[in-house]
Amino acid sequence: MNTGAKITAFAAALAATFGTAYGVGAAVGPSATPAKAPAADGHPDHGKETAPTPDAPAPSAPGGLQISDGGYTLALEDPTPASGRTVLKFSVEDAAGKKVTAFATEHEKEMHFVVASRDLTVFRHLHPVKAADGTWTAETDLPAAGPYKAFADFKPAAPGARGLTLGADVSVPGEYAPKPLPAAAPTANTDGYRVRLGGTLDPGKPGELRLTVSKDGKPVTDLEPYLGAYGHLVALREGDLAYLHVHPNEGGPGPDVSFTATAPSAGAYRLFLDFRHDGEVRTAAFTVWAGASGAPVSADGEAEHGAGGHEHG
Repeated sequence: MNTGAKITAFAAALAATFGTAYGVGAAVGPSATPAKAPAADGHPDHGKETAPTPDAPAPSAPGGLQISDGGYTLALEDPTPASGRTVLKFSVEDAAGKKVTAFATEHEKEMHFVVASRDLTVFRHLHPVKAADGTWTAETDLPAAGPYKAFADFKPAAPGARGLTLGADVSVPGEYAPKPLPAAAPTANTDGYRVRLGGTLDPGKPGELRLTVSKDGKPVTDLEPYLGAYGHLVALREGDLAYLHVHPNEGGPGPDVSFTATAPSAGAYRLFLDFRHDGEVRTAAFTVWAGASGAPVSADGEAEHGAGGHEHG
């Protein structure tokens, strides 16, 4: 079987696996609260919960599952980049096929661009550079062959436009050796820092996630603002890589950073926390189960080395 066929077969296997109902995670009971749909851009809606009615519209899909939404399309110039250090170029096209050049600034950037491997062991949060014609360029490192997904998180500057998260498949040629999802653990180590995760990620309702940063056994109480806050969190669902992009509640500058997030469904998620300290941005990664009656989180553990990454184009 050639490499392309292997990747295609694996993607199909992932889709089939995700279509099966999940066992769900620790310390969370079954929810009788009616599910509340996330906004189309993947940002949770924290408004009043309402029970669905027969005439109610279908819930919006989580962010990142569609390459086109709201009249906008994510267009990658080369969806098959080489492994290693590479340059990704892309644009956002409007309904007429023209490149969009005007974007609103959100969280200090016009564009948040994320690339993750399908096995969720590689994560890159990039801030690409925009050319006058609307082409975005980002340098990054894709360390291994296989399927990845690219996410563009943005808001067009057009009147009445809403925030969107669009997703497109990326395939790095070569022999693909997928890794298992890292085990769930309440702590992650990155660059000498230890981050502890508390709280729950609940399907269909808001839940608090609390991350506590320490170094050399001491709490870090002087986290530095990053993207207008003291932390930045992205969650990706195993299988289809549905995208949740949440931001912290008020507080800081550490050691705790608190987030409110809503999982679109039960299942396994990979959380990536970006935080800045001593002038550098670090990424801590966690595996979390949303839902009830799953295996408990282990007593301790580390994020896989190299799984997270933060780069500026």
